[in-house]
Amino acid sequence: MIERYINSEFTKIEKKVSRKLEITEIAKKYGSKPVLLQDLEGKRGVVNLWADRERIYSELGMTRGQFLANYEAALSDAPALKEGEKLFGRTTDIEEVPACWHYPGDAGFYITSGIFVAERGGKRNLSIHRVFIESKEGGYVRLVPRDLQRMYKDAVSHGEELKVSIIIGSPLEYLLAAATSVPFEHDETQIAASLYSKSKGKEMLFSKSKFGLTVPADSDYVINAILTSKTKEEGPFKDVTGTYDIQEGQPQILFDSVETVSDPVYHVLVPATMEHFNLMGLPREPTIFKEIRKSGVDVKDVRLSEGGASWLHGIVKIRKSSNEDFAKAVDASFNGHKSLKRVIVVDEDIDIYDDRDVEWALATRFQADRGIIIRKERGSSLDPSSYEGNITSKMGMDATMPIGGGRKFVREIT
Repeated sequence: MIERYINSEFTKIEKKVSRKLEITEIAKKYGSKPVLLQDLEGKRGVVNLWADRERIYSELGMTRGQFLANYEAALSDAPALKEGEKLFGRTTDIEEVPACWHYPGDAGFYITSGIFVAERGGKRNLSIHRVFIESKEGGYVRLVPRDLQRMYKDAVSHGEELKVSIIIGSPLEYLLAAATSVPFEHDETQIAASLYSKSKGKEMLFSKSKFGLTVPADSDYVINAILTSKTKEEGPFKDVTGTYDIQEGQPQILFDSVETVSDPVYHVLVPATMEHFNLMGLPREPTIFKEIRKSGVDVKDVRLSEGGASWLHGIVKIRKSSNEDFAKAVDASFNGHKSLKRVIVVDEDIDIYDDRDVEWALATRFQADRGIIIRKERGSSLDPSSYEGNITSKMGMDATMPIGGGRKFVREIT
């Protein structure tokens, strides 16, 4: 339950907070500081829960380097899942879920932190999708062309509907795993279990939702719902880029039931804030890191930068040993995160968390006529500048020193 994460660091607001727009004002006011809302229109809620990277690493009990190494290992791990006592024994309906209306231009009230669990044909998938609540009966879900959409289309093609359980308020490791993109045959639930054991030194416990789907045993909310063959335009919705997203042909969702713990805390994820950046970008950095290592390049760190909404722009730090390392790192970066639009490759002496330092590397070590790779391919649906079909021009920039370049490239000589 989210209750375990609430401590003395949290700002606690006792007064009644409106679910419409006021919640966004609070999130922006407190920045990276977590806030507990004691009265979110009669429910408890939390905002900015994972808005600070260091808080994430601290909760995982890992340094940045350990996080990348452990996450990389978890991506290939397949532990058995351990069953535990089901704590979400209270049954209610969608009207008790305090979904929020975040920005004036949004279509209405949205669930933004919901982790979808689906199983079909022996495949289990975790993924995070926004849910527009049109009424107490149902609404519409924004699907992207990844695993859940594939499972949904398969169900529809066979004249069937797809049952899902939507989790709100789970262990951090489960939330991160759900935000990770892996090959179709991989199971994100096992990634979560592996990362949890590395973080906590014990096994994550799972139980079954009303629909028989495997979910964390102590989830705050488990929303059981059905994706139907009916589709509709979904949005507008301000997404991580701060721009409004409108999508055609999105599936209808019908709400069946809601299971909760006795006193749940609703996780409010406000779009285009630091928490949104972290939960979008942080789980993709290990997949990029893994692909670069597979290419044979000695990669030291990867960052998806906030200026690119922690989604479209990245910086990669390498120990360069070959003139081919730049091209290998760029190709691997785009393979590791398909939505990546620009990646800058730098040397070990550059602080990739300091944008001025990265710009300095570009200013002193980059030449446009020899240090650019451009490829045109499918990118992110969140990029409003992309061409039809989400085709975009992707760019890799070489801000590394040439091998044997000499002392003129070095800032400090000792």
